[in-house]
Amino acid sequence: MKNQELAQIFYQISFFLQMEGDKFRPIAYEKAAITLEGLEEDVEEIYKKGGKEALEKIPGVGKSIAEKIEEYLKTGKIKYHEEYKKKYPLNLEELMGIEGLGPKRIRVLYEKLKIKNLKELEKACLAHKIAPLFGFGEKTEKNILEAIEFAKRSKGRFLLGDILPKVKEVYEKLKSLKEVERVDAVGSIRRMKETIGDVDFLVISKNPAKVMDFFTSLPGIVKIWGKGTTKSSVRLREGFDMDIRVLPKRSYGAALQYFTGSKEHNIALRKIAIEKGLKLSEYGLFKGPKMIAGESEEEIYQKLGLDWIAPELREDRGEIEAALNHKLPKIIDYKEIKGDLHCHSKWDGGANTIEEIAKQAMKMGYEYVGIADHTKFLKIEHGLDEKKLKERNKEIDRINSKFKIQNPKFKILKGCEANILPDGSIDIDDECLKEQDFVIAGVHSRFKMSKEEMTERIIRAMKNPHVDIISHPTGRLIQKRDEYEIDLDKILRVAKETGTVLEINSYPERLDLNDINIKKAKEMGVKMVINTDAHHIDQMRFIEFGIAQARRGWAEKKDIVNCWPLETLLKYLKK
Repeated sequence: MKNQELAQIFYQISFFLQMEGDKFRPIAYEKAAITLEGLEEDVEEIYKKGGKEALEKIPGVGKSIAEKIEEYLKTGKIKYHEEYKKKYPLNLEELMGIEGLGPKRIRVLYEKLKIKNLKELEKACLAHKIAPLFGFGEKTEKNILEAIEFAKRSKGRFLLGDILPKVKEVYEKLKSLKEVERVDAVGSIRRMKETIGDVDFLVISKNPAKVMDFFTSLPGIVKIWGKGTTKSSVRLREGFDMDIRVLPKRSYGAALQYFTGSKEHNIALRKIAIEKGLKLSEYGLFKGPKMIAGESEEEIYQKLGLDWIAPELREDRGEIEAALNHKLPKIIDYKEIKGDLHCHSKWDGGANTIEEIAKQAMKMGYEYVGIADHTKFLKIEHGLDEKKLKERNKEIDRINSKFKIQNPKFKILKGCEANILPDGSIDIDDECLKEQDFVIAGVHSRFKMSKEEMTERIIRAMKNPHVDIISHPTGRLIQKRDEYEIDLDKILRVAKETGTVLEINSYPERLDLNDINIKKAKEMGVKMVINTDAHHIDQMRFIEFGIAQARRGWAEKKDIVNCWPLETLLKYLKK
């Protein structure tokens, strides 16, 4: 799929335009990038079916951008983008990932110090050449240096949301081969970790040579590291490696368990095997020379005296003890979500109308969907004030009346994502908040407050009787920004007292709360909600990542409020 490649190019064009002070065109390119990033259908297929006209029907893609997509699909490049790269020979992928470095600052750094990449940026920071520049200062220089260290720690890892579509594509291709009896993606991708290093596939086949030939000739491969009779390794254009192994059927379950990991989980399992006088490896479970299990994962766990453990739980965080005592949680299933409460509509600059969002929600089998447009403090996101929220709510009433005949069991809920101001107050008056079916509140500014200040800021918002949900509670952006300083235990205690729901934000670069904090919230009896924060209907599929995160955090149906029927949910929120 070319969607991700084009999205990256349009993000970069938007960035270049912002560097030059253009106010309007960057928004158009960014919207197109967001749309393509979340688009489930391959843009190349859309073009093949309907040409440039079909591209123009994609939300956020006008005539000019459609022409550029067409150019890329035909030539692999966009001239307009190449001209900017020549004008500003920057490693934008590196620099854009540094928090606190916006387009204007990057231009200043390039023009004044000729900084083109992360290495040169770090060198300039350490030599204290950045602080004296106009608009920077010592504090900014220090923050940039911290952000560089953070970027270094994240190197070589890819977001689950970026890598999973490609993995699924390769998986489907392998599955369709007549020579393939069974195929599984294993490792951290099977455990649905938030970032992935590389991808491994396991296969059962009577004709391994054909499988190896097919795998090493997949489109998008830039290097073949090795090609053998039963194992091959390749590098993809996206920058990550993929391996494939063909295994005998009798050992497949053992290999599936072993290559899924985690390393810590496997070490703990091997210790149990040794205690029982057995030997566990990727080839099987053995008693002396005799193999006593290996064909299925279930029998490996069973012979060791454990219940089968879902891959998402395999991190050696108590799951083995729970499995030995038959006390594993009945973790939330991927099909148990009844509605998404965090969708942004055209009213606040999202790509889709409320009706389009509702239709997508129905298509996904939901019973309800919550429109949570930004409020007035977020000017950049076209935040709505009290008057605009009233107008938008009238539209929701009108659409609900229309749907009452078509689907009486479905409802659009009126909500907002209000802003928690630095003093903990909310940027919309209480009377207006009271009129919403639900209120989400989140921190969208002043991320570097002290631990005490930020904790009190969030606690004050939770104590507002109209605030139901705290969005992306720790504020982290994976590989871009650390969590802000907060006393999470204190926040969890107050959330329990006030009945405030904490969000598991499914957006691939957020996944906030993380799995450890989800487990902590569950243990303290704090309710959570899995939302997508979608700004385009195709991003509503991100719910899968939030569910995976909830599963990794041991969350059950009873812990997640949007697993509940509408009536139960509303009753809880308005309690």
